[in-house]
Amino acid sequence: MRGSNIIYLVLYFFLFLGFQILIFKNLALFNYALCFIYIGFLLLLPFETPALLLLFIAFLLGMTIDIFYDTLGIHAAASVLIAYIRPYIINILTPKGGYDKGTTVSIPSLGFQWMTMYAGVMIFIHHLTLFILELWGVKLFFELIGKSLASGIFTLMVFTLFQYLFLGNKYYK
Repeated sequence: MRGSNIIYLVLYFFLFLGFQILIFKNLALFNYALCFIYIGFLLLLPFETPALLLLFIAFLLGMTIDIFYDTLGIHAAASVLIAYIRPYIINILTPKGGYDKGTTVSIPSLGFQWMTMYAGVMIFIHHLTLFILELWGVKLFFELIGKSLASGIFTLMVFTLFQYLFLGNKYYK
């Protein structure tokens, strides 16, 4: 990873964190669906990111959100879970020929369909985990699934819009 990539990653880290804390913390769609855009940072990390570093970044990001949301580690747990399963999901979605070295994880380089499938699965797993931990179980199963789906769709739409607005046609190389 080149030095300029690290600078972009640090900027994106603070951009996602800032959006989450300043804008989306108090925003709920129909008082039901929540947007957790901060996980977009984890989704956009390069394919070559070492697993241990990915887990550490996810924990750091989740704990930072937990501090601002005054929660007891549920964002950290959900973030670490998706960081852990990310390589498996990517392997499932990888075409037979694989990816070229240096391919970035973004709509401009991988396409809308691939990115929507990848982000949709990861976002739903994150939200489901988050709401299970928040509700302390699956007592309210249908509310849990409904809230996870609604929040997942909301987050996916904002994440896609974010990529078109901030990444444009080119992503850092």
